[in-house]
Amino acid sequence: MPVKIDGRVYYRTAEVCQIVGIGKSTLFRWIRQNVVNDAECRDRKGWRLFAEKELRSLEAETKRIQKNHVVEI
Repeated sequence: MPVKIDGRVYYRTAEVCQIVGIGKSTLFRWIRQNVVNDAECRDRKGWRLFAEKELRSLEAETKRIQKNHVVEI
């Protein structure tokens, strides 16, 4: 369930992963590899809180298509 703080809606890691259709390990790997930015905010327990724009950015990354660089022999 999203959290509302100061009029803004934030999503926790599990919610973000479920919405965009990826696993937590994929999200954390993408953050480590700088494919996507880490959440700007954390709650008092240190858990990530993703804002709506961060969620949309992550969603766009999941739908990105790139050209396969296969070498023909």
